[in-house]
Amino acid sequence: MTQSHVKIHRFRKGLAALAGVALATVGAVAASPAVAESPATDPKVVAYVEVNSNDLANVADYTLADSGKPAVDMAIIFAANINYDGEKAYLHFNDRVTATLDDAENQIRPVQARGTKVLLSVLGNHQGAGFANFTSYEEADAFAAQLADAVTTYGLDGIDFDDEYAQYGVDGTPQPNAQSFGWLATALRDRLGPDKIISLYAIGETYTVTDFSQFDVAGVIDYAWNPYYPTYNAPTIPGFGDKTRLGAAAIDLANVSSSTAADFAERTVADGYGVYVAYNLTATDQSALLSGITQQLKGEATQYTAAP
Repeated sequence: MTQSHVKIHRFRKGLAALAGVALATVGAVAASPAVAESPATDPKVVAYVEVNSNDLANVADYTLADSGKPAVDMAIIFAANINYDGEKAYLHFNDRVTATLDDAENQIRPVQARGTKVLLSVLGNHQGAGFANFTSYEEADAFAAQLADAVTTYGLDGIDFDDEYAQYGVDGTPQPNAQSFGWLATALRDRLGPDKIISLYAIGETYTVTDFSQFDVAGVIDYAWNPYYPTYNAPTIPGFGDKTRLGAAAIDLANVSSSTAADFAERTVADGYGVYVAYNLTATDQSALLSGITQQLKGEATQYTAAP
């Protein structure tokens, strides 16, 4: 499977009321003195890039207008797959992900040079393999070794877990269990060390079935965020604790109003959350929309300068 398709189920209908509230408050958002200086919590902007149709290098085109810092704090390559060979799970790259990773000098290094961390997202592929159905620590660690190798080989800054499309149980694969993701995340942390990022896109059985009390979730996972666009709703993870590592705001940059985007950013600051998730950063100039976000989060507008 490739990931060029739009993830339809992420778009939730019936959100007109939410958008209406945002429209009603946009004037207050624009006038708020809270944007005069950067908030103390320094919320991170996360941008998913569909590399099947867009270059990751586009992320480097966006900077904060005054400081010159990157507008995007974490850029996520969407997406690699967890596949199944009939006996075990393995990490799979489609052609476009492979091309992005192999061309790291042009696709990844310029983004990192700006100060943006680059993560690889991994999700299911309808083959029954997923993060939630490893049956032993050893099985989970074997897959963690492949993830860690990808991070090292391509000079990445971490891994993002996105438990969609696994289709657990197909072809006799195991059903999800409460321990699997804890084994996997712990094994990956042990292999990556403390300086790399592990994030959780809080969706699927990895989020709903995992018993987070069975491992050191706060010591293993760096960030967890809302996967539904456009909504404002932080994940609930027992033992995770710190709101500065959670993201409540989630938008699709190609399918959101500027008022909703800015409203979510204002609420992120007011509520003390530390992450704002934006999906579908493309090659088009999206700086106007991003400015409404970064003005609230970081006290600066976003400017766009296309690379030659």
